[in-house]
Amino acid sequence: MAESPPVTSPFVEAAPAVRHAAFAELAAAGPVQRVTLFTGVPVWLITGYAEAREALTHPDIIKGSGGDGPHRDAVSAELAAAIDHHLLGADPPDHTRLRRLVSAAFTRRRIDGLEPGIRLIVDGLLDDVSLAGKHGAPVDLLAAFGYPLPLTVISELLGVPADRRHDFQEWTKVAINGSVHSAETFVAAATSLIAYIRELIAQKRADPSDDLLSGLVAVREDGDRLSEDELTSMVFLLLVAGYETTTHLICGGMQTLLAHPDQLDLVRAEPDRLPAVVEELLRWNGSAQVTIPYRTAAPVRIGGITIPAGEVVLPALLPANRDPRRFPDPERLDVTRQPASHLAFGHGIHHCLGAPLARLEARIALGALIDRFPKMRLAVPPEELTLQASLLINGLTTLPVAVD
Repeated sequence: MAESPPVTSPFVEAAPAVRHAAFAELAAAGPVQRVTLFTGVPVWLITGYAEAREALTHPDIIKGSGGDGPHRDAVSAELAAAIDHHLLGADPPDHTRLRRLVSAAFTRRRIDGLEPGIRLIVDGLLDDVSLAGKHGAPVDLLAAFGYPLPLTVISELLGVPADRRHDFQEWTKVAINGSVHSAETFVAAATSLIAYIRELIAQKRADPSDDLLSGLVAVREDGDRLSEDELTSMVFLLLVAGYETTTHLICGGMQTLLAHPDQLDLVRAEPDRLPAVVEELLRWNGSAQVTIPYRTAAPVRIGGITIPAGEVVLPALLPANRDPRRFPDPERLDVTRQPASHLAFGHGIHHCLGAPLARLEARIALGALIDRFPKMRLAVPPEELTLQASLLINGLTTLPVAVD
């Protein structure tokens, strides 16, 4: 089939409404189509809900061996091995083995046990927001709350001691956003981060505690356990997958509610709705635009289109979650909507393992923001809010608010 570049590129549209409109324009042209990304790479973009679900479970649409991160021409083989041996880049049977081992440590009990600690972290950060926002001074909620919260939670989850968190978080910020830094800066940060993760692993082996990293180090099944590279890669994945996405779920969710005051009033009047509210926010404006790319191992027919072997496939989560064939009146935010199975966390074997943690953080954070700052409002006109240019992340660049 001849390539037909789209009229618009949603990934570089800066206005939130325009980005969704650009995705809708693509979806209207068909649920499966070949487009050229802003990076110059041709892909098969899948915008339909049913078609995306099918792609995410199709045995001939695979991950391959990973290794598609930033600056790979500058990354040594040793460093690549320490960051690439994780779930997101693996196919069965390797994926099956890794998921089984990791799931044994990443339990629902361990996640639920984090709730009191998350509430303390949230309260402390909101004290700082309140102080910074006294007398109506604008506060960037993204910088003051959205970014510090998940990084602090991940530090707690992994058992990073308080006196090492500053360095850990600085390295993490660069490693996560490697493509916006130079190769030299990325490699230096990733090397330091992996060296510290190895140091931490050694400490957990010698003196285990009740944290996730100790659990990952100790987990064993039928004589099998995670290798050193698999341990460091899993921590690296937790940072990459659980940081910016949670940040933008929380801040994008708050911005969405501020833009829909009638819906915000409903949430404020009935806070027990928060779990369902988080699901509707995930559906309506999730923080992941697309999945990590897949490729076809053989010709695949989806949505009436045959995708040849060896092609890049990109399930697009934002338009799939607004597919009118799946969701009635999908463009309308409705926090009373009966929850349906959206694709914000993916689907199939690569469904996000950290989804329960992201939901927990979002529920606590949004509930606290709504309760603590009943008069919160945007500190700039809505049309001044801009989104990052990004393939994966659907996230604001700043979120200036007035809280007093």
